[in-house]
Amino acid sequence: MPVLAKTILLLCISNSFMLTAWYLHLKFLGNRPWFIAVLFSWSIAFFEYCVHIPANRIGHTGYSVPQLQILQVGMSLLFFIPFGYFVLGLPIKLDYLIASLLIVAAAYFVFR
Repeated sequence: MPVLAKTILLLCISNSFMLTAWYLHLKFLGNRPWFIAVLFSWSIAFFEYCVHIPANRIGHTGYSVPQLQILQVGMSLLFFIPFGYFVLGLPIKLDYLIASLLIVAAAYFVFR
């Protein structure tokens, strides 16, 4: 499997854990003390790091750190829109789609 494909696959898994750790507590633990939310989030974030670190190490064999960062940010935004809509019940706004297009433009420039 090519380096970029491995990196993207691992970052997809990482982003799933990351968004869950960062935002799911807002829906299910909003009435609990903050430290409960922290423990919940860190228990999920551990698995995010277990995937994200190898993704960066594999990706760095063929790509620069700025390329990996733009890839991560772009994927994060692409994952956040459906996560926000389906899990958190947030509307999809034109601004989000425009931001996504700008991230795609950033990825074009950093990877060309």
